[in-house]
Amino acid sequence: MYKFKLPFIIFLLLNISLLSYSQLPPAFGSGYYSTAQTDALTRVFISPQRIVWKSSEAAVSNEAVLLLKGKNQAELGTKNACIMHSQGNDTASILLDYGKEIHGGLELNMGSSSRNEPSLVRIRFGESVGECNSTTDNSKWQVGFSTDDHAKRDIIIEIPRDGMIEIGNTGFRFVRIDLLRKDTKISIREARAILRYRDIPYLGSFRCSDERLNQIWMTGAYTVHLNMQEYLWDGIKRDRLVWLGDMHPEVATIMSVFGNNDVVTRSLDLACEQYPLPAWMNSMSAYSLWYIIIHHDWYMHNGDLTFLNKHKKYLLGLIDLISSKIANDGTENLSSQRFLDWPSSPNKEGVEAGYRALIVWAMRDAEKLCNILGDTQHAQTAQSCIKRMNAKIKDHNSLKQGASLMALAGILDPVKACDDVVSVGGAKGFSTFYGYYMLQALALAGRYDEATDVIRRFWGGMLDMGATTFWEDFDLDWTVNAARLDEITPPGKKDIHGDFGAYCYPGYRHSFCHGWASGPTAWMTEHILGIKVVDAGCKTIQIDPHLGDLDMAEGTFPTPYGIVTVKHVKDANGRVSTSVGAPKEINIIPPQL
Repeated sequence: MYKFKLPFIIFLLLNISLLSYSQLPPAFGSGYYSTAQTDALTRVFISPQRIVWKSSEAAVSNEAVLLLKGKNQAELGTKNACIMHSQGNDTASILLDYGKEIHGGLELNMGSSSRNEPSLVRIRFGESVGECNSTTDNSKWQVGFSTDDHAKRDIIIEIPRDGMIEIGNTGFRFVRIDLLRKDTKISIREARAILRYRDIPYLGSFRCSDERLNQIWMTGAYTVHLNMQEYLWDGIKRDRLVWLGDMHPEVATIMSVFGNNDVVTRSLDLACEQYPLPAWMNSMSAYSLWYIIIHHDWYMHNGDLTFLNKHKKYLLGLIDLISSKIANDGTENLSSQRFLDWPSSPNKEGVEAGYRALIVWAMRDAEKLCNILGDTQHAQTAQSCIKRMNAKIKDHNSLKQGASLMALAGILDPVKACDDVVSVGGAKGFSTFYGYYMLQALALAGRYDEATDVIRRFWGGMLDMGATTFWEDFDLDWTVNAARLDEITPPGKKDIHGDFGAYCYPGYRHSFCHGWASGPTAWMTEHILGIKVVDAGCKTIQIDPHLGDLDMAEGTFPTPYGIVTVKHVKDANGRVSTSVGAPKEINIIPPQL
């Protein structure tokens, strides 16, 4: 057996030394700052990978120097520096591409200037080229506009000469710099992105004979990794918050890639502090249901009874709250708001059916958790909730989100759910969040090949448009006559970022790094590699691969006892041979031939 560890920095394909400090310098003395906290995250500096655009040869020169590895040290003069010169009404501007979506800010290392005083510049961060070039209007949540909501991305600031300055904290891939001071010349030695991330290994891995699937798996893993800040966020530009429903696909990815990480437990603890009962998580009843489901899945992977007991009082109180709002005839009044995801919102009947199915799913997991905690009374309460809810089953109204939840909750035959709804139109009607549950419904129906094809088309469709992380929302129809996110949109083409989006994410407000879109990473580990946790704490794992048209698939899976490795190879007759390596504490159920 071997241990596969892919450090994050290798994933970025950069040769950068890391420094981390675990404590304050001795000069501060013990207790000098009683509120001092060390930074749990790591910072590295990344030079631009290419120059996307500059305003003119006269305004910007020697820009190629910005692509070189920097020295991180200020120096007098203008030697080996990019020169920006704004003259009259001509503003010197440059747009830089850092190669991948990252979280952090910008460090400018400035040389000499034509002024003794600081110079005024405008810094725009963008998840796309279009966003970098866009107008910011925080009063307009509409197509074509950017906002500074949750994280400032459009900043006008004075910068020093012969010195260094750090600017911004957001999610971005591109940076545009405009020299606003007229008749001024400045020199920039380095314009390095500051990447802020958790320096943790990729314990889980996935590799198969289809490179597109390999890239999708890693992109989902990377999307969640960027959102693993002090707490588990949903987005690094917008939605830098702990959203309990959005966390569920993220937690599934974390379990498949990183194993037990305290960003999950810290976030669940914080959520309980922020929304004490009888409040709903994030003020949304559906997200309190996801809180229960997350606890079940987390316990199954890690077997951490201490953490489960820590949340016992809240869990039991939540079960009582939910039960109190379900009548004997199956009518419930948990809350007036029914939310699954944004794209499903117009289909009120389908959302209602899916929401009720989510209650059943949560109460099914609640019953299991209560039995683990030794509370038979609340286990019976949860079972009673299920019985009452199933007395009134609503129609899914051809909503893929609703039908998928009904299949997962065990109240609709998965084959019928897929025949009638989920499979209709293939990837049409999929969403980045609930697409994970549509894939799971297809798996329940035994349609692994169909699900894999949807992954290639839907999530692969984002890659085709230049994505390096997965988005808040996506529709394959958007790609028709649309330019990639990493290019300036030509006349007559659509801007894949600025021209689309709806609800709370129109235009450039649309997040291009959203953790809830990472579902295929967890799905491919579970269903292509076939790694299924059977007993809590990964004490028993079943191997049940589904290669479909793949010739080979291999990977690793983190458990509390160490790494499980699997490899599946298909011979010329279509027969799959499997090899498995696992810690001695884990019972492996081999594939059924």
